[in-house]
Amino acid sequence: MAILLYNIFLWLFRIGASIKALFNAKAQKWVAGRKQLFQKLENAIADNEKIIWFHCASLGEFEQGRPVMEALKKQYNNYKLLLTFFSPSGYEAQQNYLQADWVFYLPMDRSTNAKQWLKIVQPKLVIFVKYEFWYYYLREIKKQNIPFLLISARFSKDSIFFKWYGNLYRKMLYCYSHIFVQTKESGENLASIDSAIPYSIAGDTRYDRVEQIASSVQTNSLIDNFLNGQKAIICGSTWPEDEKMLAAVCTNLKNENLRFIIAPHEINKTHLNNLSSLFPNSIFYSAHEKNKTADNASVLIIDNVGMLSTVYQYAFASYVGGGLKPNGVHNVLEAAVFYKPVLLGPYFEKYNEAVALVKSGGGVVVKNAPAFEKKLKEWLTNQADYTKAANAAGQLVQSRIGATQKIVNYIQEKRLLTN
Repeated sequence: MAILLYNIFLWLFRIGASIKALFNAKAQKWVAGRKQLFQKLENAIADNEKIIWFHCASLGEFEQGRPVMEALKKQYNNYKLLLTFFSPSGYEAQQNYLQADWVFYLPMDRSTNAKQWLKIVQPKLVIFVKYEFWYYYLREIKKQNIPFLLISARFSKDSIFFKWYGNLYRKMLYCYSHIFVQTKESGENLASIDSAIPYSIAGDTRYDRVEQIASSVQTNSLIDNFLNGQKAIICGSTWPEDEKMLAAVCTNLKNENLRFIIAPHEINKTHLNNLSSLFPNSIFYSAHEKNKTADNASVLIIDNVGMLSTVYQYAFASYVGGGLKPNGVHNVLEAAVFYKPVLLGPYFEKYNEAVALVKSGGGVVVKNAPAFEKKLKEWLTNQADYTKAANAAGQLVQSRIGATQKIVNYIQEKRLLTN
């Protein structure tokens, strides 16, 4: 019965994606990217290649897996790297990722697709990042006895593995050769399903990734020009709920000699036009780049993808969006790594790193504009309080670096790859 329901879900998903593609650009890319995919794969991959296959759901999981990809690519340079995505958000942003030899969408989960995929790729090692539990792929990888790792995994008691209807997903856990979990709690939850499931507590590879970014970051003359020596409040991955609050904050703190840089989560034309109206004293990064002047603007709107993680270096303080709605806050580590305090909304408790940041004192929860303004004014006037929060943020990241090396050590010790 579980397999039947799973197949019905897959069928409905495909039908839904095809219908949505008639009017949604992202769905169109999802569908178009899978056309003639096996032919493209066969044309790209020669026989007898030595391949490590990494799979990520989307862009966030890619950033999580990236340190491991690059460490393995460096150490095992006689292997090639195949990177796959389920979502257009990841594929579109990283289809030209230079460390990967090939980047593709993952075909929909079917028994025939899984067999054909593995017949062409013949990977020596498969690594899935965080989640992505596709029954037929997992079953076939296990059947072919290919070393198979899940890294940076999380298992919370409210996930499907602990539901009465989650038996099929519990079975999938046995397909992995080894599972690397982020926290002790995740490990205990996994062991409560079956202590025989092999796992290790490695930590979250995102800490390694943000440290990589911070250690190689370069300054940006356009942003230097925009700030002109004034303190910057960097607002990343914002949604409309965040932006309405930020508009009030900008108005109320206009005499504090602050400049705001906003990098919205969505940069479609409609949203950017709305932002321009919401922040009348603003300039788009692309316009600033073209004109080389920010005039008298107090708000800079980043209207491209890929800059945010390096823009955080300029923060006096950062605000990470998403936490004003139930889906939850985005990646707070990209901001915290620069030893600057982070503000975030109240929906953060599903994310271990955000919980840890708040607990450390490096992150502060704000529910509305008055709370946001109050905390900023405290930091502006109380240097000791500000320094304590800033150091707490950076020290949290530094204390949790090392997950990548633990995973690489395991691969070496088990001789899953050989030069």
